[in-house]
Amino acid sequence: MRWASLYRYRLPMQPGVVLGNQRLVWREGWVVVLEASGRRGEGEIAPLPGFSRESLAAAGTAAQDWLARWTLGKAFADELAAAPPSVGFGISCALAELDDTLPAQADYRSVPLCTGDPDEALAHLAGLPGKKVAKLKVGMYEAVRDSLTVNMLLSALPDLRLRLDANRRWTRERALALQFARYLAPDCLSRIDFLEEPCASTADSLAFAAQTGIPIAWDESAREPGFTLRADPGVAALVVKPGLTGTLAHCRQTLDHARQLGLTTVISSGVESSLALTQLSRLAHWLTPAVPPGLDTLSLMQAQLLRSWPGCDLPLWSWAQLESVETMP
Repeated sequence: MRWASLYRYRLPMQPGVVLGNQRLVWREGWVVVLEASGRRGEGEIAPLPGFSRESLAAAGTAAQDWLARWTLGKAFADELAAAPPSVGFGISCALAELDDTLPAQADYRSVPLCTGDPDEALAHLAGLPGKKVAKLKVGMYEAVRDSLTVNMLLSALPDLRLRLDANRRWTRERALALQFARYLAPDCLSRIDFLEEPCASTADSLAFAAQTGIPIAWDESAREPGFTLRADPGVAALVVKPGLTGTLAHCRQTLDHARQLGLTTVISSGVESSLALTQLSRLAHWLTPAVPPGLDTLSLMQAQLLRSWPGCDLPLWSWAQLESVETMP
């Protein structure tokens, strides 16, 4: 006998969180539970506003349809490839726990996400042990200010390397006109691992890399229809957000292809709850063990969900704080 349940959650975000061009007050999503032969698997379905193509409602409808067929033995894992990415990811995680194919060992390392005041970021990073890698958002302010922040962090911490992320906020002309690269200290350039998605178009991003010497990484672009991943000059890495990419099988194929091209592969959060983050940490240990993942997004939330992240002191929401939507059969 198979059982499937679907729950809805709504977690409060920290004040002032902006993703893309919109403020995010709540993080909403679905939790799916699969039970069969005395085993249980859980997964999170959480389209990211402004980034996912599917809405929360559409993802819920697609999940309910698949779960109804699964309880009757009429839905299979390979059919998930056609589902919306968030649905494919969440249900494939639940299936992988159900059949024990998602390894239990996890990589709870995470590249710190530096937001807000640069002095606070410096104090936080200075207290971290060993060699340091951090992620810094750029493009929200003037490019010269971003350059000075990068210079300050790298000059103050000689053992620090940075991953930068512009989220396509620059046009090629604006990025160069504001002279982000020109104001970087020459000895800092070699300690920038990559800059994610500097420009609004892939062609402009490639030109930016060629003219500045700053290696870039693909993230959003790799999920667009018609995009072909290649070992283009200046491209150093591929950032994969499984919740926006699809099933675990599809994520694994994508990561394998990128590595064959010689690119660094990074598993990153799509601002999921602690439930999915703990699963992403297991996925990172399994598929990208040599590269610290980018999972430092719990600091954007005011609560955890069902499973706690080691060392996090945010309150943990239980099943009683979720809305039960459907149980099948």
